[in-house]
Amino acid sequence: MSWSPRGLLPTRTDLDLRPRTLRADAVAGVTVGIVALPLALAFGESTGVGPAAGLVTAVVAGIVAAVFGGSRVQVSGPTGAMAVVLAPIVAQHGPAVVPLVALLAGAIVLLAGAARLGRVVTFIPWPVVEGFTLGIATIIFLQQVPAAVAVHAPPGGRPLAVAVDALTHPGQGTAWALATVAAVAAIMVVLPRLLPGLPASLVAIVAVTIAARLADAPLARIGALPDSLPLPALPAVDPGLLRSLLGPAVAVAALAAIESLLSARVAAAMPVPPARDGSAPDSETDARRYDPDRELVGQGLASLASGVFGGMPATGAIARTAVNVRAGARTRLAAVTHSLVILAVISLATGPVSAIPLAALAGVLMVTATRMVSVAAVRAVLTSTRADAVVLVVTAAITIAVDLIEAVQIGLVVAAFFALRAVAKATSVHREPLPGPAHAGDEHIALYRLDGAMFFGAADRIGAEIRADADALVVVLRLSQLRLVDATGAHALAELVAHLELAGVTVLVKGVRPAHLPLLTRVGVLDELRHENHLFDDLAPAIAHARSHVARSRLPAARPGAVDAPTGTVPRPRARS
Repeated sequence: MSWSPRGLLPTRTDLDLRPRTLRADAVAGVTVGIVALPLALAFGESTGVGPAAGLVTAVVAGIVAAVFGGSRVQVSGPTGAMAVVLAPIVAQHGPAVVPLVALLAGAIVLLAGAARLGRVVTFIPWPVVEGFTLGIATIIFLQQVPAAVAVHAPPGGRPLAVAVDALTHPGQGTAWALATVAAVAAIMVVLPRLLPGLPASLVAIVAVTIAARLADAPLARIGALPDSLPLPALPAVDPGLLRSLLGPAVAVAALAAIESLLSARVAAAMPVPPARDGSAPDSETDARRYDPDRELVGQGLASLASGVFGGMPATGAIARTAVNVRAGARTRLAAVTHSLVILAVISLATGPVSAIPLAALAGVLMVTATRMVSVAAVRAVLTSTRADAVVLVVTAAITIAVDLIEAVQIGLVVAAFFALRAVAKATSVHREPLPGPAHAGDEHIALYRLDGAMFFGAADRIGAEIRADADALVVVLRLSQLRLVDATGAHALAELVAHLELAGVTVLVKGVRPAHLPLLTRVGVLDELRHENHLFDDLAPAIAHARSHVARSRLPAARPGAVDAPTGTVPRPRARS
């Protein structure tokens, strides 16, 4: 089948221009724009490229992802997870490489979407997601500790080590910085309970900025910001630098894809609030509908556009998307409006924004980090099964101590190990009594039912259990209850049949599923049977054939060998029966 871009590009149904929908999108866009402004500043600063890059990413990537993405309500821009991944890249290569990383990562994500790999995220287990989120939240919180104690820490160091060093060697003005963080945190926690309609993070930043200005507090500030978007330009490309950045770009692309698809999935699971006039949402604007492949295309284009304008790689932002949905967003216009709000701030209010204390941004991110973690979800995973608890803890620990992408990879490996072990334990072999009235010689017929999955994790054990039963002249293998057979399992069955036949035991196979028959044929299971008629669809004919074979074997003239009771069955040459 030839490749087609159908479904990956914008269509006329993406927008709803009816007045009530436009009003809902405008209100939601302004709301999420106000919430996103301090986060864009903070994530740009924590990455090491500066708050201006965060603003550029929120504007450019936010608009492109909204137009080309696969979710109607997804809000994209700089995120804490992306800041965590970019910080060591900036520390090693400098902030000038970030636009190039954005271009490389955007191209990779775009190709993944074009290849329709969006469903891959559904294979990430819940404990891995929760462990990943817990690890990211911990890193974001630790990264803010230096600013909270008035210490300038260069990006790229191990967050835990940097935080401990900052706490043991606080800078001048620590009391002012701690007071600022505490004030921001208090406002963000208390204000939503008193006045839920106000954007708590923005109110907190405005309040502490004014207070710090009036008190002439010795606090580090954001500093000068550009009052317009930079002109688009391609970053300089050096072949050696390109090779060294390819690995980090793959990691950034993987994170962008995973986080964006998880965010879109969260938005899809959220109920859509009714319109402000009380009407129910239309099916065309239902937030439950999203296209994961188109979402990857949109996120790839967003990072490409952000890189051209000197910004950071972008990804879907779970918290901002949730705010967008709760504020009543109906279409992509809400996310576009959010970016336009930030653009207006860049054009009209860079002076006041440049006076924001860095400690205030640290406070916003500390509160944001704590809210990223669902305590109930973590508790549920830890108390579910021991395997799931181990996966969560391992993923979180590696995220904090080593690397985010390696954490997801190792978490998947650990989860897969426990899943395969569980499947292997559920795979069993049972010796069953023969159906119908007893016949003479039935004690020489062994009927085995194989349940579960005959795969590499259980094949040897199943074969060993059957081979250990040495008192049979005929073995009947019931395979109809096998849900899965892989090449290793089929090979083990072939070896089992060959071993029994060489030992003089006739093997009858019953109930091979049509889906398994081609594999068993190719691997040679059927070739090891003494006769092609030893493959049965029903149990009754198989048992009847086994009994007739035992009856003939008990006649001295019909037996090519003799059975010695102490030693078992003497091997005999194959003969048709």
